[in-house]
Amino acid sequence: MKKNTSPSSPEALRLYELFREFYDAYSGERARIQKCDSIYRGDHWFDVPVKDINEPRPVTPVIQSTIENIRADLDDYVPDAVITADSAEYDALATEMTHIVRENHLRCAYDEEFRLITHDLLVGGYAVQEVGFDPDAQGGCGGAYIRRVDIRQIMFDPLVSDMQEGRAVFKFTRRTRDWFAARYPDKAELMEDDLTYADAESDGLMTPRYDKCVLLIECWLREYDAKAKKNRVHMVLMAGGQILEDTRVSSPEGCYAHGRYPFVLTRLFPREGSSLGFGFVDMFETAQRYSDKLDQIVMKNALLASHNKLLVTGASGFEPDDLRDWSKEVHKGDNLNGVTWFSTAPLPAYLIGYINDMRDTIKEESGSNEWSRGMTNYGVVSGTAISALQEKSSKRARMAAKSLHTAFREAVEQELELEREFSLGLRCLGDLMREGDINKAQQVESAARELMNMQRMPVAIRVTVRVQKETGFSQLTHNDTVFRLVETGMITPQVGLELLMFEGKEQAKTLMKQQNGAEPAVG
Repeated sequence: MKKNTSPSSPEALRLYELFREFYDAYSGERARIQKCDSIYRGDHWFDVPVKDINEPRPVTPVIQSTIENIRADLDDYVPDAVITADSAEYDALATEMTHIVRENHLRCAYDEEFRLITHDLLVGGYAVQEVGFDPDAQGGCGGAYIRRVDIRQIMFDPLVSDMQEGRAVFKFTRRTRDWFAARYPDKAELMEDDLTYADAESDGLMTPRYDKCVLLIECWLREYDAKAKKNRVHMVLMAGGQILEDTRVSSPEGCYAHGRYPFVLTRLFPREGSSLGFGFVDMFETAQRYSDKLDQIVMKNALLASHNKLLVTGASGFEPDDLRDWSKEVHKGDNLNGVTWFSTAPLPAYLIGYINDMRDTIKEESGSNEWSRGMTNYGVVSGTAISALQEKSSKRARMAAKSLHTAFREAVEQELELEREFSLGLRCLGDLMREGDINKAQQVESAARELMNMQRMPVAIRVTVRVQKETGFSQLTHNDTVFRLVETGMITPQVGLELLMFEGKEQAKTLMKQQNGAEPAVG
């Protein structure tokens, strides 16, 4: 076991004391997240008393099914960013910034990150995204990224409801001692063991060898610079009681010029006085437990009914073992009045209906009703009508999508700030030079350099969020409207083609350009 041979610095002790304060405050939150995950998996019988350990433990995964149905709805709301400019001088730059942001999101596979984010939001009640900059991306030009953070591995200030106003943000994970020895050889031998934090990332199922690892902590600090009258955000990297990196020393101006914590928090159901939130599991946990408890009662009744008891008195003259042998056709005894069957009384008929009503209530109140699931029990057979009813029934999914899109817009704004601060000019020039438009490349690169020299992003640059892929009903309605506008002559076929939404649209436009400028026809 490694031991610390050098006392930690006063600053390291102060930050570790703050980490311990956050960690202790999050003890109930860690238990809640683990409970939500267990109930989502249908494993909520883990707290069964020992005396009931042999009783049936049925689970009907109503909450899990409801959450997955809403997640499937949210797959139609994967966001896409469009950058626009109020000033004509920034139009070309805004178009190029839109292209850069899309490249960033393709590189970090944001569509898959979005699916993990929706899981955290619906199950855990909140989701966290980190916005950072990778200097080695894009062939060394660098590039910003947005990625999901495991909610079990991050802590915000428990004293505030707005995480941006907190004293610090702690993000942590584990690394082996060999990992530290390769990167921080002068600090590795001084690191203490921190097994007291062994439950920080554990999911309760795996049992890693935490004695071979040390907790790596990113301590993000937001400090106000009174002289410059602005906030500066710094990151202190710590492990085993030692400070490994400190941007307050290496970059006194701060990690990022925007002066905000590089995290965006999305809550499903807000919690008073906290920056965190509640999820669907918290809302419907009690109903799920009672529903499964009633299932247990029904199953126990069925098991008892399948093993009727036989009472045999001594005066009957029958041997119990002889009566237990069902292969015999004749049994010898003295008095049948001494033989009695005890059968289990049936449960009330209303009980089964009550169980079904309870499950339907969970589905209805969560917005996961029959229309959102594509079920039609009331004679609706029209495909358009079914799509319209599904669109109307997904209010909860749209509500969650709005919160996710708001967070996405905030994340993209930070992403643009990082691109502007570190690599916007080089990336604009490189992309446009590959297209062969030298004049446009020079114009956009000049605007990008001007933007990089500004203290803040000008108001002329705006972020608009739209979904990457419209639902089938919305797309059909939109395209039908475009065809009607072309037929009436209100717009030209060229404009109509630009407005249409279908797979292979860009390929179609490219092929039409190759046909000697042939005009596209729509309608």
